[in-house]
Amino acid sequence: MKKSLVLFVVLAAFLVGESTFADALPVVGKWKTIDDEDGKEKSVVEIYEAGGKIYGKIASLRDPLDKDGKPKICTKCEGADKDKPVIGLVIIKGLSLDDDEYTGGTIMDPNNGKIYKCKLKATDGGAKLSVRGFIGFSLIGRTQTWLKK
Repeated sequence: MKKSLVLFVVLAAFLVGESTFADALPVVGKWKTIDDEDGKEKSVVEIYEAGGKIYGKIASLRDPLDKDGKPKICTKCEGADKDKPVIGLVIIKGLSLDDDEYTGGTIMDPNNGKIYKCKLKATDGGAKLSVRGFIGFSLIGRTQTWLKK
């Protein structure tokens, strides 16, 4: 009886620990972005943790090729991202957990190369991601809702 109780307690502690760890980074995973015009999936962004920070890269695009039939590249990006392929491009950089949202980093729009401050917050039990890009302070910006893939 004692062995069964000890085994149960150890197993329960392990399962609670695993659940708590998984819930600690609710933004990590693949997220579908939705086109504002037609309401269809536009891309998939893979959000991941590296070095204690949150990053996100474009995993796939609905339209991966340009008008010449070549893979899309970020022609309007600046610096190290200039002329890199859009698929695989890291567009979310350096966010940290602050209460119940991730802040302190940036998001880049590969269509125009512009970089904005960024906030991420998992909503709807982790099924949705609120993505806010803004200039200066959070009131001046735009929020998109991404869906868990």
